This record gives sequence, structure tokens and C-alpha cells, in this order.
Amino acid sequence: MALKVFFPTCCSSAESGLLVGRWIPEQNSAVVLAVVHFPFVPGQVKQYLAEVQRATRVEVSVLGSWTSSKPAREEKSLDRFLEDLGTIFSHDPWIQLGKEQGSKFWSCSVTRRRPGGDEGDEIVLVYYDQRKVMLSQLHPPCVQEARAAAASSPDWKVENASKLAALFDTVSQSQLLFMKDRYDEGPIKLTHWQSEGVEASIIVELAKQASVPACVLLTFLLSLVSRVCQSRALTFWPLSFIWSKLSTCQQLKHRLQHLQVVSSTRKAPDQAQLMRKANIFVSILLDVTLGILLTSWLYQKNRIGHLANALVPMADLVAQQLQDLLQWLMGVPAGLKMNRALDQVLGRFFLYHIHLWLSYIHLMSPFIEMILWYVGLSACLGLTVALSILSDIIALLTFHIYCFYVYGARLYCMKIYGLSSLWRLFRGKKWNVLRQRVDSCSYDLDQSTQVAAVDTTRRRAQLASWLSVAWAMTGFDPWYRATASQLRLLVVVVQGLIHLLVDLVNSLPFYSVLLRLCRSYRLAAGVKFRVLEQEAGKPLRLLMQINPLSYSSVVQTYRLPTYSCYPKDSWGSLCKKLFVGELIYPWKHKGEKQD
Repeated sequence: MALKVFFPTCCSSAESGLLVGRWIPEQNSAVVLAVVHFPFVPGQVKQYLAEVQRATRVEVSVLGSWTSSKPAREEKSLDRFLEDLGTIFSHDPWIQLGKEQGSKFWSCSVTRRRPGGDEGDEIVLVYYDQRKVMLSQLHPPCVQEARAAAASSPDWKVENASKLAALFDTVSQSQLLFMKDRYDEGPIKLTHWQSEGVEASIIVELAKQASVPACVLLTFLLSLVSRVCQSRALTFWPLSFIWSKLSTCQQLKHRLQHLQVVSSTRKAPDQAQLMRKANIFVSILLDVTLGILLTSWLYQKNRIGHLANALVPMADLVAQQLQDLLQWLMGVPAGLKMNRALDQVLGRFFLYHIHLWLSYIHLMSPFIEMILWYVGLSACLGLTVALSILSDIIALLTFHIYCFYVYGARLYCMKIYGLSSLWRLFRGKKWNVLRQRVDSCSYDLDQSTQVAAVDTTRRRAQLASWLSVAWAMTGFDPWYRATASQLRLLVVVVQGLIHLLVDLVNSLPFYSVLLRLCRSYRLAAGVKFRVLEQEAGKPLRLLMQINPLSYSSVVQTYRLPTYSCYPKDSWGSLCKKLFVGELIYPWKHKGEKQD
């Protein structure tokens, strides 16, 4: 079995000393974490490594020795000293790494002290970027990909993912070892990725100090808001029903929960929760920024006044188009002769609805500009809040269209149920109300004769009566109903697009996507190896590089949960509801199962 030595690239220019790291016997590999420089006291090195091991719970020890390229005279004396150090620390196996003077290859030898130890193991020297491995996180999707590869290729082993996890965990959990740099006053000098100084930022430290009182104040304000929202005055019907159906209230509730998560002073227990808080914070920041930009655009050049002045003429134009359409349907549409009386009743009924809607719009016209002014100001709470208010306004302005659709769907549904009941009667079936299924119904001789007589009579009578009633209904179906359904579908599509945009802003992990774009190594899906040099009698030198997580996997892994007060219908279910006459509700219905 080949012996693998993972060596950090930042230590390749280190001075001679001891290799400090972790030995993984299950994988027959050594992970080098740092190099201890000369001069040092062996007892102090052992004491320091024992403290690090107790704090990090990583089995850190001295793995061997490191020799930088020196003149020949110094190399001989240094080799003797390193052999003596091997007897002091007594690690098995003892690894000796060194640069060869005037050559790009490194010398690597392994000494085993146990009897029967194989000293002729093939040695593979793997270089890795310690900083990237330290800051990156190996994601669970790589295990799923490994299982998929195992299903397609029998030679692949799922344990390879756990081997990589052992390497990444060893480096990430040894953060305390990397806090000591070469400028610290002490008997031990180390070389690692932070040996030139611990990375820090004054702006980040000031932000951390200022975030504590800000989070405490925000938590207090959010607790007051949540208490007001949970007061008994707002829980009575119909206020509770209205709050649960308005998308604006649902969006504000959703953002309130996000603010409570961000302002929490509790430390994130793991990396996944930390990424979730970061994604929520960036989502809120982006949402508020876009809302402020929208507010500034609306209040420039009196755009709100122009929009308010154009709203009433636009409503009059829509009403006029609907009235012309109804007048056309009340006549002879496409040359089809309808039931004149029923056609006039239905047409005037809908014309009266349009008249009521126009009266409502003209009654509210003096206040439209003020309403739009406050709506534009509410965009400072976020773009999603402004879009939710827009969706509620569309629902209120198109309520007459929803009434048309409900009337048509109910009448069409009654006709479908009547036809299905009549069809079951002639087939000798009946609907079992208790068991909610269709059962067979046995008739005796008298009942069969009566049914036959009724069938013969009804075939002639209903051919005239049913066709007259049903064809009279076609004054509503398919013309009135098709018109109302098309208008309702248009409103559903517009509201669906608005809520799709709101869900994207609420659920997309913007911080993770930016992290994948700017620092792809932070989100690791696996590693790949590139051969540097290979020569007979020399250790194989490989360079380990991090494979970043794909963008689709980043979105799938860190996608934030969202809400939806509207039913999630597919195109198939929408067509089915239109065909059988079921209602397309503007909110979630209790009888529907939602994902």
C-alpha cells in the first residue's frame, strides 16, 4: 500500500525543522500541518503539541523531519542530528523529507521501527494549498456523487469521500495551531499558511464590535412587533382570515422571521447554519436595496402622479372593452343563434357587475394618488413587499373578473354533474355518498320497465328540453365561460409571475452564489490531482486541487425555505380544473393538499 504524504505548499520554503501533523493509519497517510524551526527544545515541543491536541481533539504529533537545501557539509551534520531526533520523538513511521540541492526533486525516506515494518513502501508526495483547504468545506453532495459513481463503476469506492473528509477535517480543526506565527515571542517558531501573520481586517473587527449592540436593539424591536402581531385584537375573525390571505401580510411575517434569525446573538452551531444566516442577511440587504432604488425611481419626475392620472382612464378603457365584448355575446356571436331571454339575463347581470366596478373605481379616484404614494414608500421595506402589495392591488382591481369566473365555473360544474348523474342512471349505476364511490344498482322488473320507458320518453323529450336548456346554457358555455376563464387565467399568470419573482428573492442563496463566483474553493465538491514530476526511484509528486461545487448544486444545497399563500398548480391541474369546472382559488384552499 502506497504511503501518502500531504505536504502544504506554504512550507516548501521553510527552514529545516520538524514535521508536525496527523498520522491516519486507516489510510496509511500523513497530513503535514506545520514545520517547527530550529532551534527548539524537544520537551517544549511535546508540551505545546499536547496542549493543541487537548484543545482541538486532533491527534497532532511530530511525524518526521524536514531539511531545506543546504551545502554538503551542513547536510551531513544535520542528518545526524535528525536521526537523533527520531529516537526522541519515536513516531512510527518516521518520515524524512528534504530538498535536493541543484534538483527539482525531493528526497523522501520512511523509517519504521516496528519489527516486520515494510520500509519499501511506494511514497506519494501530495502538495495541497493549506489556506484553501482550511477555509473550504467538503459538501455532502460529493458523497451522493460518489454513490452514483459507485453504481455506474464497480471499481469506485464510496469511502473515497470519507478519506477526503478526514483530510479536510484535520486541517480545519487545527485552527489553533495556525494562530501562532513567526513573530510571536516564544520558544517555538512555526511555518504554516499564517506564519507571516494572522489574517485580519480592521473593518471586520469594527463591524463585529458594532453588531452586538445592534443585534440586541433589533431583537428588542422585533419582540415588540411580534407581540403586537400576536395580540388578541388581531386574532379574531375576519382579521385573522384577511391576514392569512393577503400576500403582503405573509411576506412581512416571512421577513420578520428572517430578521429574528439574523439578529440572534446565538452562535451558529455548524457551517450549514452559518451559511443560512449569511444567505438570509444578503437576501434582506439586496431586497431592501432594490426597494430603495424603486422608491427613488418612483418619486422622481412625479411618476406616481402620472401613474395615478393614467389609472382611471385605463380602468375605463378596460371596462369599455368588456362591455363591447358582452354586447357582442348578447347578440349573435360568430353567427350562432342563442336563447335570447337567458342570454339577455346573463349579459345584463355581468354588465351590472362592470357598472359596480366602475363606480367603485371612480369613488376611489380622489384617493388613488395618496394610496400609490404610500405604496411607493412601503418599497423601502423591500422589493418583495412592494411586489406583494402590487399583487394584492391586482386581486382587488380584478375582483369583478373573479366573480365572472366563479359564476361561470359553478354553472358549468352543475351541468357536468347533471350529465354525469344521468349517464350513471342509464348504465344502472349510482353514487354512494357514504363511501364516496360509484356502485352498481340492481333494478327489478318494474323498475327496469319504468327506466326503459323513461329512457324512451326522455330520449325524445330531453333531446328537445335538454338541448334547449343546455344550448341555452351555451349562451354562457362556452362563450361567456370561455371569456371569463381566459380573463381569469390572464390574472393568474400575472400574479404567478409576481410571486415567482418574490419567491426567487426570498429563496435564492445569493451569498453562496457570490462565494462560488468569487472564491470557488470555499464550496468544495471534491478534489483532483495533477502529476508534477514522476521519475524512477523518486517519490511521485502530485498537486491536489479543489473541485468547486456546481452552481446548480449550490442553489439546491443552500436554497432558503419560502412561503406561498397561493396554491401551486401545474398546467395539467389548471386544465383539468377548467375542464371539470372546479374553481381556481386565489389562495390555498383547505381541501387541497399542498407540498
